[in-house]
Amino acid sequence: MKLGIVGLPNVGKSTLFNSLTKAGAESANYPFCTIDPNVGVVAVPDDRLDKLAALYNSAKITPAVIEFVDIAGLVKGASKGEGLGNQFLANIREVDAIVHVVRCFEDSNIVHVDGSIDPIRDIETINLELIFSDIEVLDRRLAKQKRASYNNKDIAKECDLLERLKAFLEEGNLAKNFECQDEDEEAFLKEYNLLTAKPVIFAANVSEDDLANDGADNEYVARVREYSKKDNCEVFVICAQIEQEISELDDDEKKMFLEDLGISSSGLDKLIAASYRILGLISYLTAGETETRAWTITKGTKAPQAAGKIHSDFERGFIKAEVVYYQDLLDCGSYNGAKEKGLVRMEGKEYVVKDGDVILFRFNV
Repeated sequence: MKLGIVGLPNVGKSTLFNSLTKAGAESANYPFCTIDPNVGVVAVPDDRLDKLAALYNSAKITPAVIEFVDIAGLVKGASKGEGLGNQFLANIREVDAIVHVVRCFEDSNIVHVDGSIDPIRDIETINLELIFSDIEVLDRRLAKQKRASYNNKDIAKECDLLERLKAFLEEGNLAKNFECQDEDEEAFLKEYNLLTAKPVIFAANVSEDDLANDGADNEYVARVREYSKKDNCEVFVICAQIEQEISELDDDEKKMFLEDLGISSSGLDKLIAASYRILGLISYLTAGETETRAWTITKGTKAPQAAGKIHSDFERGFIKAEVVYYQDLLDCGSYNGAKEKGLVRMEGKEYVVKDGDVILFRFNV
């Protein structure tokens, strides 16, 4: 999973990125200090892995991972090359979802690029730049297809889609809200990889005072939450400065620090939960003496395709999956114990894998 962190300059993007990845991207109180996209890979915290590894005496634990890309602050005109321009918009096209950091705190010492705090204006500024960039993509595709044969019905059908989609975006709409007429149009839309078609998670960056009650008394956060409903976006509250402090602590110190603040989850935990929800992801587990590992798949994935995440041979030669639920396995104390109680199931090609399934795949190629 790859998430792109975007936002206007000086909203806390790079501070958040630093805290999430400990990658040390330069953060400063001026725009465009992130000259190249910074990339960091973060392990997804999962208590189940440690417990399974202890049960199996595993030599190695491999968690699921998320790749974060910190993209320089966008400003009005970015799609036309203002600020650092289109090179950063191109980087967003490669991500699965966009984490849009929105400033929801007052601080006279930190300059806002537009001179005042208005999260909805900030969101719409960036949305407009993403729309403009998408329209350019559609224009190029339309010009290319119009040069092709007009006798080709498939090309004519795509040109009709491109023109309707472009008109939809020109009205200020996001591609994710465009209604396709059939599966062919859905396939084309996916192929275009439009920025405004991507899922969005708003990170409402607040002061420390607003963190304990999850921004309940923060007017700016309330506006972001209300705004997010129309586009089915996720919202989570974070204090980027506190996250950076947390990132310097070990696990025990971190737990104590969070308790002192009156919060149960770190910003990373909230972001991971939001990203799994919005992308429809779950994790199944494999365990043994060699390795205990989490595998991220889309909800609704069937057993052969889940096996294919490990290796294509597993999917190609799939025979069956031996499945036991994680908690059942733990309660029984061993795989054999779960088997004796009839809790290990033999599942075939139509089995839909569930979050927390511990699976042993049988295959033959």
